[in-house]
Amino acid sequence: MRFNILLAAAAALPLLAFNASAQSTPKADAATSETADATMSHAIQAGDLRISDPWVRAMLPGQPAGGGYLVIENTGAEDDKLTALASPRAGKVEIHTMEMNNDVMVMRPVEGGLTIPAGESVTLEPGGLHIMFMQVKKGFQEGETVPVTLEFEKAGKVELELMAGPARGGMPEAGHNH
Repeated sequence: MRFNILLAAAAALPLLAFNASAQSTPKADAATSETADATMSHAIQAGDLRISDPWVRAMLPGQPAGGGYLVIENTGAEDDKLTALASPRAGKVEIHTMEMNNDVMVMRPVEGGLTIPAGESVTLEPGGLHIMFMQVKKGFQEGETVPVTLEFEKAGKVELELMAGPARGGMPEAGHNH
């Protein structure tokens, strides 16, 4: 029980630090009061975007790439677009699609950015759209956090810490404690 409480507290710390370290835009500044409330449910508010449930899968030894996942909800009246990603833990970070083609898993980068339609959510999850961390310098270990910067056309730059869950499994247990 105490371990789960400590794990939940550790998962929340990077989200609380977001307000102090994020590079703000005027829209993001206007949402500051909403951000504090959203942080308690593992969500970040940036302009009209609400980003929740950020996590990565721990990597097995020798694995050169890792996957990241989250949900982006656009509460605004206009589409926004995720145009760039970066992390000090990877040489290259992209949004990828994954699909099965004749029993072969095919992953491809999303070209031209990822549109977040107005009034809708886009879920990046295992087996579908996801963040692909490539040229990883040190594999992600379960329980640690992985920094990533997302850059949107309208919402600007958003810095996140993604908690590493099990290498074979779903999101970290702390991510379910809302």
